[in-house]
Amino acid sequence: MRKLIISEFISLDGVIQAPGGAEEDTDGGFTQGGWTHTYWHDDIGGLFFAAFSESDALLLGRKTWQGHGEAFDPMPEGDPFGDPMKAIRKYVVSNTLTSTDTWRNSTIISGDVVAQVRALKEQPGKNILLDGSSVLAHTLIENDLVDEYHLLVYPVSLGGGKRLFPEGKRVNLRLVETKPLPTGVTLMRYVPEGAA
Repeated sequence: MRKLIISEFISLDGVIQAPGGAEEDTDGGFTQGGWTHTYWHDDIGGLFFAAFSESDALLLGRKTWQGHGEAFDPMPEGDPFGDPMKAIRKYVVSNTLTSTDTWRNSTIISGDVVAQVRALKEQPGKNILLDGSSVLAHTLIENDLVDEYHLLVYPVSLGGGKRLFPEGKRVNLRLVETKPLPTGVTLMRYVPEGAA
């Protein structure tokens, strides 16, 4: 069975909203977008490429899929980040999308998302990655569909915003790897308690 891995940039207070830019996601009046930029280091890019080498699918919510597609699909061929993002198979969860023209190699998942994600995990292949997609992440976490969490923890508290873990859901995790990076970011890799 394939692993479903949630891979997120996350603040010390658990926020995953708009790490990449001021206008990325302003839902709820969020004004802290772009909070990861100060902490960039090439090791973060290395972790991105390592995760992609072990994965062959992205699972995304509609808003994250649209934002990623607008950012990555127009990149010129040969771009070290754009090429892998364009090539990987993408599954977008949405009950409103009717076309995947925004981003190549995409398939819409609608209806019973939990059953469809379970079926996707049972197909042969490498890991399935999810990033951003807070609403979808909550659904997956609430239904115990997540096999690993790869969290790049940033040394900043944002005071509010969309959080990774759903309100009211207890999740016991076991730390399997930690790796500090030169700018104060720390990779924390967890598996749900009881998982192999």
